[in-house]
Amino acid sequence: MASLMEVLIDVLEKESQEYGKLLDLSMRKTPVIVSEDLDQLSKITDDEQIIVSRINHLDARRTETIGDIANVLNKDVNKLKVVDLIKMLASRPEEQEKLAAVFDKLQENVRNVKRVNEQNRELIEQALELVQFNMNVLQSMNKAPETANYNKGAYSTGDMIGMSNKAFDAKQ
Repeated sequence: MASLMEVLIDVLEKESQEYGKLLDLSMRKTPVIVSEDLDQLSKITDDEQIIVSRINHLDARRTETIGDIANVLNKDVNKLKVVDLIKMLASRPEEQEKLAAVFDKLQENVRNVKRVNEQNRELIEQALELVQFNMNVLQSMNKAPETANYNKGAYSTGDMIGMSNKAFDAKQ
C-alpha cells in the first residue's frame, strides 16, 4: 500500500507539472491571439497537443493506481477519490501531507488552465466576430443600391447605381 501511495503521489506531481507547462503555454497564447500571429499560435497549439497527450497518459496511470489502491483497500473503485485517500492517511501524517499538497497544487493548476483557456476562448470568439463583420462590410460594398427605374410592365429593372448590364465598352 505504501508503494502504491508513493506511485500515486509521483503521478500527481508529474501531472501537476504538466498542467503547469500547459498553463504557461496558455498564458503565452493570449498575447499571440491578440496580435493575430497565426504562425506562433499554430506552434503553441502543437506544443499544447504534446503536453495534453502526456497528461492523458498520466491520467490513465493515476486511474490505474487508484484502482490498485481500491483493490487493496477492498473499496469500490468508482467511489474512491483522492480526497478519500487523504482522509484515510490520517495515521500516516507525512504521506497524508504530501498527497494533500500535491493534490491541492494539481487542482490549482487545473483551475488556472481552465480560467486562462476561457479567456482565450472569448478572445478568439471576438476575433471571429470581427472577421465576420469585416466580411459583411466587404460584401456589402460590392452591392450598390438599386435604382428606382421601372420598365413598361411596372417592374423594377434591378439596375444598380453606377453599374450597367451592358458588355464591355471598348470606346471608353
